[in-house]
Amino acid sequence: MTSPDALVRVATARGVTTLTLDSPRNRNALSTPLMTELLAGLAAAVADDTVRVIVLDHTGPVFCSGADLKETAAAYASGTVPAGMLGDVLAAVRECPKPVLARVGGPARAGGLGLIAAADVVVCAAEATFAFTEVRIGVIPAVISATVLPRLQPRAAAELYLTGDTFDGRRAAEIGLVTAAVPADDLDAAVERYLDSLVRGAPAALAGAKELLRRPAATDLRAELAELGTVSTRYFLSPDGVEGVTAFREKRPPRWVAELDR
Repeated sequence: MTSPDALVRVATARGVTTLTLDSPRNRNALSTPLMTELLAGLAAAVADDTVRVIVLDHTGPVFCSGADLKETAAAYASGTVPAGMLGDVLAAVRECPKPVLARVGGPARAGGLGLIAAADVVVCAAEATFAFTEVRIGVIPAVISATVLPRLQPRAAAELYLTGDTFDGRRAAEIGLVTAAVPADDLDAAVERYLDSLVRGAPAALAGAKELLRRPAATDLRAELAELGTVSTRYFLSPDGVEGVTAFREKRPPRWVAELDR
């Protein structure tokens, strides 16, 4: 059971664990306590074999305002800031073997955009706003670039990093920051449609597909094809591969889908 004082609330149902950022008093800023709880929630969801998909959600009107600047200012005395933990969070989301979907119902800024970019699928309200505000306070979006820049169109990245200007959900979808932008009233229905699709994937195959998505560009095409052929064969001969092909031929749901209805 989640503690009443928790900054990240955890709920699991029908193969989906939802991690809800619940610190609306500071607009769900990425404080050390919140990031600590988020890392713990992610680790627990990964370790739970009944969990197929992880959702990042939020309470309050703001998805995430970025770094906790009050905490950052207090850390100046020691000459440190909590950037290292932010890197740990972004890596944990990006490298998670299970699909991570972010439900963004409101604004996100700075480090919050790094979290969004680290997720596999992002559905936002078209009315939500985004901005890389770092240059306006004398810093740069360094850590989050590891997840953000692979998603963004280069010209859009240059414009938005250098101006710090605000843009809406539709622009976020156009430039690759989010998967889909929908009217706020349709947000939950859109999220459910993606979840219904994601839970139909075999767990090991979903993890393998995510590994493919993280592969660097090949320098030797034929060597890459040979290696991927070996990987493909391994999955076809795996228990899930045999079950999936058999279920398709027998016109029935595969085992991992049937398990969700038990």
